[in-house]
Amino acid sequence: MLKDSLLEIFERDLNKLKDEINFYEDENDLWTIEKKISNSAGNLCLHLIGNLNHFIGALLGETGFVRDRDAEFSSKTIARKNLVEEIEKTIAVVKNSLNKLSDEDFDKNFPVEKHGKVVKMDFMLLHLLTHFNYHLGQINYHRRLIQKD
Repeated sequence: MLKDSLLEIFERDLNKLKDEINFYEDENDLWTIEKKISNSAGNLCLHLIGNLNHFIGALLGETGFVRDRDAEFSSKTIARKNLVEEIEKTIAVVKNSLNKLSDEDFDKNFPVEKHGKVVKMDFMLLHLLTHFNYHLGQINYHRRLIQKD
C-alpha cells in the first residue's frame, strides 16, 4: 500500500520538477545565483536527480549508478533539455526500483545508515520524498524570485 502511494507521489513530483525547469523563461536563469541564494535551480535539479538515483536506483534497484555529489553542485550550464531527459530517466529508475520491493521489504532496514543511524525502509523512502519536496519548493521560489515579469 505504501509502495503504491510512493510510486504515485514520486512520479507526480518528478513531473513537477520537470515543469519547474521548463517554466524558466530564460534557460540561463537555471544557473543564476543571486540575492544570497546559495544554489541555482540547475544545481538543485542535479542534486535531486543524483539523490534519487543513488538511494533508490543504486541501492534498491541495483542500477549501478555511481553518484558524484560534488558535481551536483559544481556543474554549470547544462542544457535544459538534458536536465529534462535526466528527470525522465529518473522517473523510470524510481518506478522500476520501487516496484521490486515487496510489502515485507518496507519493514526491513534500509541498506545503508542515515547519518550513522539504522532506519527502516519506509522511513528512508519518506525521508527521500520530503527531502525532494523541500528542494522542489526552493526551485519554485528561485524561479519566481529571479524572473523579471
